[in-house]
Amino acid sequence: MKIYTIEEFKSSQGKDPEIVFWVGCAGSFDSRAQKITLALAKILHHAKIGFAVLGNDETCTGDPARRSGNEFVFQLLALQNIETFKMHNIKKMVTACPHCFNTLKNEYPALGGNYDIVHHTQLIQSLIQEKRISIEGGAFNGKKIAYHDSCYLGRMNGVYEAPRNILNQLDAEISEPRRNRNNGLCCGAGGAQMFKEEEPGDKKVNVERVEELLESSPDIIAVNCPFCTLMMDDGLKNKEQDENVKVYDISELIIQANNW
Repeated sequence: MKIYTIEEFKSSQGKDPEIVFWVGCAGSFDSRAQKITLALAKILHHAKIGFAVLGNDETCTGDPARRSGNEFVFQLLALQNIETFKMHNIKKMVTACPHCFNTLKNEYPALGGNYDIVHHTQLIQSLIQEKRISIEGGAFNGKKIAYHDSCYLGRMNGVYEAPRNILNQLDAEISEPRRNRNNGLCCGAGGAQMFKEEEPGDKKVNVERVEELLESSPDIIAVNCPFCTLMMDDGLKNKEQDENVKVYDISELIIQANNW
């Protein structure tokens, strides 16, 4: 499976890609999050969607800079990206990162960047409904999956049903933590917290969230965000449960279910 840049796609296919896959910083550089990137690329490939990535033309959306208070760097990055989108005539993008999704969808328009942005769970749900992909049964028979709402997809953008609709296609028992949907608890990475330690004396948010998710004794914790994946993995290690409970992005569960 080859992943084309936009220019490579145009050269080989003679047309613009159907959608551009915005990979994001985590999906590009973190070894764990790279597996989510590959999983989504496989899904797009199996759905026969002509997609491409920006490659070296992709930079950070500026989300961490704005959340940590550096508005100058945010606007610098955002305006640079908007010019790149114009250069490549980009209209529609998909991303597996809710942070990128929120920034591109809700914050770029104020700077002149208006695009059709979908989160990968929204796109995957559409692909299932359109029968462009299917989910084979049996892979998760007898397994319990606890689902964690990410802040930037859920509370910030009100996307709750798409991930749950996908999970309900799996042959597994789905459980919810006590705090879910618009009352969900952050994994601890939001608001640029991914890049700093908690204040002295504060309990680690990811550990508290993992404790809630473990209450239903799941085999798997399902997430929809690369940062949540990293924070949940770290929380499980803190509780010495990382050998018993695994964290997977929803896209990875589809790959496992279909043995792609």
